Amino acid sequence: MPFQPFRDMIANQPGADAESAEAARNRNAELTKPPGALGRLEDLAIWAAAWQGRPSPRAESIQALVFAGNHGITAQGVSAFPAEVTVQMVANFEGGGAAINQLCQVAGATLGVHALELERPTADFSQGPAMSEAECADAMALGAAKLDRQADLLCLGEMGIGNTTSAAALSMAAFGGTAAEWVGPGTGLDVAGVRHKAEVVEAALALHRPDMGDGFDILRRLGGREIAAMCGAILAARKHRVPVLLDGFVSCAAAAPLHALDPATLAHCQVAHRSAEPAHIRLVAALGKAPLLDLGMRLGEASGAALAANVIKAAVATHTGMATFAEAAVSEKLED
Repeated sequence: MPFQPFRDMIANQPGADAESAEAARNRNAELTKPPGALGRLEDLAIWAAAWQGRPSPRAESIQALVFAGNHGITAQGVSAFPAEVTVQMVANFEGGGAAINQLCQVAGATLGVHALELERPTADFSQGPAMSEAECADAMALGAAKLDRQADLLCLGEMGIGNTTSAAALSMAAFGGTAAEWVGPGTGLDVAGVRHKAEVVEAALALHRPDMGDGFDILRRLGGREIAAMCGAILAARKHRVPVLLDGFVSCAAAAPLHALDPATLAHCQVAHRSAEPAHIRLVAALGKAPLLDLGMRLGEASGAALAANVIKAAVATHTGMATFAEAAVSEKLED
């Protein structure tokens, strides 16, 4: 039973630390500002405290993980770029020349790039399952193993030509709807290309639906190795109480099978930004999340997550660094 370790992780996942959350909430109420004046920054500081299990949250050790995989579904002409671009972009990440390298530098994040058998794409899921159970579980295990258990925050991203097609299929399988509602241009398809992509996804779901099982089965039938690795990293982060920033459409689609298994599994995750990929906002709503940023980005590679890490850093800095009314000798609001 290849997925059993991950089923056990879900069954035994820790919850938020209520005492740390309450302590952070109490401090927030005493800081030198009107109640709620820092908006979501206040909520994010309390969220970080709850999941780190610390009354005083930290955002000093930030890890960014980018997983890369190739997809057999590209044989159906669903991408504007050839599969060798995945290999080329991994080399660019490793050479420091990609957007994620610069954004990690700004955020003070360490970057780990992990390619998963790029020379052996997953099977074409329009013809059969993308992965066997063992292949999918192996990719999940690799993702889980790459987590820095001491990190204060994990930024999660991917690279993989064809993976927006996989993401659309995963989203449709987890949340219903039609393929046309889930597909988009990805790396630059024209209108006819998007229409063809929807047809491929619709036919693939018709093929798999009669035999489709739970979230793990959805993942191995329709996912990619890099997507499965992100699933594993999400579960490991939950086990070790590391808050997670999900990047864009593909990263959030990696969370969709976990949501199908147990929506509470994603409570330690925030969505970093709203991607310009059209279906992303639909997916974010289905996950019950609200993006932190909306900058029209659609790059992937954890770029939005690394950028949003600065928001978490700001939330933690204001929460831990501001003085309370008593410390600053500032008068509080008069009681009515």
